[in-house]
Amino acid sequence: MHDDGFHDWPLPYVDSLRRRASRDLDLVVIHCTELPDLATAREYGERVLHDDGSGNSGHFYIDRSGAVHRFVEAERVAHHTRGYNERSIGIELVNAGRYPDWFDSRKQVMTEPYPQVQIDALLALLERLREQYPALQWIAGHEDLDTGKVPAGDDPLREVFRKRDPGPMFPWNEVLRACGLQRLVPPEPL
Repeated sequence: MHDDGFHDWPLPYVDSLRRRASRDLDLVVIHCTELPDLATAREYGERVLHDDGSGNSGHFYIDRSGAVHRFVEAERVAHHTRGYNERSIGIELVNAGRYPDWFDSRKQVMTEPYPQVQIDALLALLERLREQYPALQWIAGHEDLDTGKVPAGDDPLREVFRKRDPGPMFPWNEVLRACGLQRLVPPEPL
């Protein structure tokens, strides 16, 4: 267990991820894994998908039990939100989301609640991150920043959102009241 209350569990390719200055970190992006459990999320994170030998992953993962795991140190750029990776820390909450039917237009409802112990662990992590990275001022959901659509798996003439996380069950009001960060919601494109 790390002194900051999380389990250090670096991904195999973490050393190939580019370093960045801590002063450039001004945003936290909240995700849900949209997978059944932490073990599956880890397996997805270990997959090599990019030319540099890395994959897609958040920095921190919070299990339903409240256990916090660091897959990537914050001073490295992880691939978690297109267009925002350079400036952000990605936090993944283990939650099934739309799993396993991410793009089925008939199954876009996310119904799994986030356990209070998981939200409490998130708030404690956000407090530690704000102390360590004073430039942090913004927080957003993945769905706020990646609003792209893709053809639905069940009907390619229909479109569904690529990302819906953390979804409607995430307690934004509670988190915003307690975290000391402002919610970043980019303007709608013209």
